[in-house]
Amino acid sequence: MSARLPSWAWVTGLTAGAIAVVGFLAVEAEQGTKPTAATSRPSVSATPDAKPSAQPEKKKPVAVPADSGNGRRIVYSLDQKRVWLVDASDAARRTFPVWPGTVSPDPGSYTIGKRTEATTGSDGVEVEHIVYFAAKSGISVAFSNAVDGASPPPAAPDAKTGGIRVTKDDGRALWAFGTAGTTVRVVE
Repeated sequence: MSARLPSWAWVTGLTAGAIAVVGFLAVEAEQGTKPTAATSRPSVSATPDAKPSAQPEKKKPVAVPADSGNGRRIVYSLDQKRVWLVDASDAARRTFPVWPGTVSPDPGSYTIGKRTEATTGSDGVEVEHIVYFAAKSGISVAFSNAVDGASPPPAAPDAKTGGIRVTKDDGRALWAFGTAGTTVRVVE
């Protein structure tokens, strides 16, 4: 018959082994390469043909169109294919590009009436956050986003679609901002 080791002996042995492994790894890490900070500073002089660095370019914010009214509103520019969510102090809280349908509203002031959480668009795509604000030639015009987040495929030239698609995140923001009664100002 073999003698069994008491449990304290097993625990002591395993602990000693773990300490040895950690000690070995610490020694190995100490002998490896270490990151160092750059001690030289870049020169402040530049040659006339110097190229900009790979720093990300800061884009100038796209200003709210001057002829878009005032107060809390959604501004939609037909030419820029862009929307602004403007607060009561006339500050743009968010702006984003859009993909308009083939039927565009005429420039002017509209009011959000109907809102629908989700449906199927006239192009067969599942859409959500539908905010209706105009109609033209019997076609409803509304902002919406595709449930899957995709941009819409190009519409056939003879198709009559009034959906103005936005990204999923922009659709959520527009849905929260564009409650019933909110003004939508359409500009060229």
